Amino acid sequence: MRINSKSINFWDIIAWLVLFSILIWVILKITGVINTPLLLEYYPVLGAIYLAGWHMHKLESVAEDVKNLKRFKEITIQKINNIETNCKLNHSIINR
Repeated sequence: MRINSKSINFWDIIAWLVLFSILIWVILKITGVINTPLLLEYYPVLGAIYLAGWHMHKLESVAEDVKNLKRFKEITIQKINNIETNCKLNHSIINR
């Protein structure tokens, strides 16, 4: 599934469902529809912890991509410098 050239994967959908369910739960809790035991009071906290972990995983992926791009940039610059050096050497030999 592609939306605005960004891909949405399974974990993105799960994270949005958790966020939406927390919102519904809070609304129902505030209006008094839900009266839950103390253990279930921590549901939003657990959902927030899950979302924090999900974001940390996303940040790790971005950091890895940036490292790969930096490495690619360095290799590309090195190859361009080698091409320039070879061109200078070849043209200086031909022009002699």
